[in-house]
Amino acid sequence: MTDTKTRTRPAAVILTPSAEQRIADLMAKAPEGTIGVKLSTPRRGCSGLAYSVDYVSEENALDEKIETPGGVFYIDGASVLYLIGSTMQWREDDFTAGFVFENPNAKGSCGCGESFMV
Repeated sequence: MTDTKTRTRPAAVILTPSAEQRIADLMAKAPEGTIGVKLSTPRRGCSGLAYSVDYVSEENALDEKIETPGGVFYIDGASVLYLIGSTMQWREDDFTAGFVFENPNAKGSCGCGESFMV
């Protein structure tokens, strides 16, 4: 008998503790019927793609699913290839607050930081 080992596949995006906490905060005040938070990369801006984080009420079998202590985080199945190896964190200071992405796949971004290209 052969001994086969199954290796857990790493998540496409690494969530920092601040990102996980923000997901928990969002889920705590989510509209009724919300099952998680979803990251996607719609076509937008001068560089082509943008990061979008939204509530989701239905699970899509093609989406990547990451269980976090505060709720489920989904990555749009069509966006995964643009995001593999990225780190997502939540940053907040006196003037701005938002998710920040370190994406090794991005080849450039627009001057305003709203979009990126791969």
